Amino acid sequence: QVQLVESGGGLVQVGGSLRLSCAASGRTFNHYNIGWFRQAPGREREFVAAINWSGADTKYGDFVQGRFTISRNYAKNTVYIQMNSLTPEDTAIYYCGAQVNWDRLLAGWSDYWGQGTQVTVSS
Repeated sequence: QVQLVESGGGLVQVGGSLRLSCAASGRTFNHYNIGWFRQAPGREREFVAAINWSGADTKYGDFVQGRFTISRNYAKNTVYIQMNSLTPEDTAIYYCGAQVNWDRLLAGWSDYWGQGTQVTVSS
């Protein structure tokens, strides 16, 4: 079993940056691919970024356009997403998910989810 806890959200101005963290517990964390997703009010959940179990492969949503970077620290059992050049359209609750199957993760299917962290970008 894997438990995920997101942190690092907050209020930031347009053009600002945030780094979100997804801390995982469980001995099998290194076996999981980790993804970030977001959901804004009235909108469907959207894929943001993912990193595979080895850290060798990453993928980003089309809207990211080089502004975000996902990484993972095995010693800390944590996956990060550095978000730069934020816009009001990035306002959402950000969730991380853990999934053994890479393709299923990219499709939005996760074995485990965190509780989410709110990101608000003010204009």
